[in-house]
Amino acid sequence: MIPVLALIAATAVWGVTFVQIKDALELYPLFAFLAVRFAIAVATLAPLVRTRLRTLGRDGALAGFALGSLLAVGYGLQTAGLDRTTVSAAGFVTGMYVVLTPVFALALFRVRTGIAVWLGIALAVTGLAMLSGVQAGSAVGDLLVLAGAAAYAVQIVLMERYAPRYDPLAFTMCEMAAAFAGFAVIAVAAGQVETPRGWTVWGALVVTGVFASALAFLVQAWAQQRTSATRTALIFALEPVFTGVFGYALAGDRLGALGWAGCAVILCGIAVAEPAAAQVLVGLVRRR
Repeated sequence: MIPVLALIAATAVWGVTFVQIKDALELYPLFAFLAVRFAIAVATLAPLVRTRLRTLGRDGALAGFALGSLLAVGYGLQTAGLDRTTVSAAGFVTGMYVVLTPVFALALFRVRTGIAVWLGIALAVTGLAMLSGVQAGSAVGDLLVLAGAAAYAVQIVLMERYAPRYDPLAFTMCEMAAAFAGFAVIAVAAGQVETPRGWTVWGALVVTGVFASALAFLVQAWAQQRTSATRTALIFALEPVFTGVFGYALAGDRLGALGWAGCAVILCGIAVAEPAAAQVLVGLVRRR
């Protein structure tokens, strides 16, 4: 029960951060925000790691940095899209990473999936088309968020294949460090070097850095040792639901009937595809 509740809490944090990030980006540059966010994540994990990094070895460290780079790509595209679309639209489109995961599992490792996954993908794409046609959102923003979801999907496939070999705390530390390094370089190159100011910005940075980055990924690694991949995937399907609720309650998003219908179709796609997707991920672990 505790692992399930922990995963639900992490999913709720991911949902509420869409609202906070969107508000913060109106006051603080994009790549500076992401650099500070992951710097906070690194600072959160650093006191806990100590000698654990040595257990990774060269291969583990490289794998951690590679997956962290994928996270950086995903967060960069997602945040750029969030700056151009609504909170609810970004949250629901991000939920498609669960559906896209088996596609990349097939492409990268030739892991075949059943008809349920392809049906789920078709439903999700249909819902995305409906959602993108709503004036409250932005087609360009939704596509950027979708590209970020694709990066998350690749990261999930590789995580299920490689992460079980290494200490989760040390591995997460490498991921956060890689994301920080990438965004710091981009922020400097873009001239986005400035000190965060105000509660809106700092509140978003603390929540996303500590809770939605460092601790959330640790919770996932801990919980998946104690619960099934299927249950984890189903719990993560709550992320777009939380995002929609928080977007409605805190950001005043009004998608209209077609927009909410599109959200519902995307959720149906995720619900149809997730059980089969979870079996694919389990297969990746067994084949390592």
